[in-house]
Amino acid sequence: MVRFFNKDIKFELKDKLLYKRWIKSVVQEHGNRVGDVNVIFCNDDYILEINNRFLGHDYYTDIITFDYSEEDLINGELYISIDTVMANAGEYNQNFPDELNRVIIHGFLHLCGLDDHSEDDIRLMREAENSSLEKLEEILLSK
Repeated sequence: MVRFFNKDIKFELKDKLLYKRWIKSVVQEHGNRVGDVNVIFCNDDYILEINNRFLGHDYYTDIITFDYSEEDLINGELYISIDTVMANAGEYNQNFPDELNRVIIHGFLHLCGLDDHSEDDIRLMREAENSSLEKLEEILLSK
């Protein structure tokens, strides 16, 4: 089950059921099943604290994914900084909802086993993100 939470930020994700349907379809497309995944929307200070404490990194990021998956059952936690997503939307000339959707699905794709360390991994991740975002558009049009 996918659950959405807020930590130290006022933010509301609209259409949570639609997001859950989208996420489930993407996860299944990658040969996995959705277990328990918590998506925690937070601010920059909170994600920096998580990054320092658990990963030893002293910088802001848009998402941190903790993967507790077992075989094809994905479980984990996604920490998403709304502050950084908003800043990145401006930097990449995207609107906020589109950038947020990309970041959300990026985390789930990590849980499905995709990586983004090498150039080839990054290319495959972008292709999967784009395909997933197209799937979201289809779901929105059929709404």
